[in-house]
Amino acid sequence: MPDQTQNAFRALADPTRRDIMRLLSANALTIAEVSTHFDMTRAAVKKHLTVLSDGGLITVETRGRERINRINPSGLAPV
Repeated sequence: MPDQTQNAFRALADPTRRDIMRLLSANALTIAEVSTHFDMTRAAVKKHLTVLSDGGLITVETRGRERINRINPSGLAPV
């Protein structure tokens, strides 16, 4: 699946997304919880999380109004 591998590498190319991956490796977090660790808007954090999700590196579970973001260990396999 070359597209998935390319998307994973694209997601990891950005230092902010690598920092988000490190955060999520410790705990599953909501967008709001991730955004407290960065000097950027929630919308910007959401864009980074979307790229990570598109790359298959995280999974997103909707719980009511919250979206819980978790590392997807199998998404790292192609990398």
